[in-house]
Amino acid sequence: MDQANTDQAALEAAQAALSGEHAAVYGYGVAGGHLEGARAAQAQEAYQAHRSRRDALERTVRELGGRPMAAAAGYRLPFPVTDADSAVRLAAELENRLAGVYADLVRAASGALRGEAAAALREAAVRSVRWQGDGVAFPGLAERAASAAPSSPAARS
Repeated sequence: MDQANTDQAALEAAQAALSGEHAAVYGYGVAGGHLEGARAAQAQEAYQAHRSRRDALERTVRELGGRPMAAAAGYRLPFPVTDADSAVRLAAELENRLAGVYADLVRAASGALRGEAAAALREAAVRSVRWQGDGVAFPGLAERAASAAPSSPAARS
């Protein structure tokens, strides 16, 4: 693959990760409204982390020569979130889907961007385990086959 194709692949993967982060910020806003105590604090921490990742990805997309995609006004959630249990499931789902888009970015990127994507993948995997209580050997890879809409944690409405 030549450099232009490599750069384009990295840009597309960064845009997909940015889309995922936009949706995660939205999703954590929904989930956080149904959580209390330590789980609410965990959701707030994740929300802030995803806002930071989103902002960093916007800069990355610009550095790769692209125009960062804007967040949608709203996102369709993968299932109704009506209580604490469904909010926890949503948080785990968001992290699992983000692990997938960051795995794609790891594959497409090189250098420092690859390292940042690997760190984001690791963080998503750790958060997923914290939400659901277990994990997988290769986060972001095995789930990809079973996950719908792998390029964003929630489909746009």
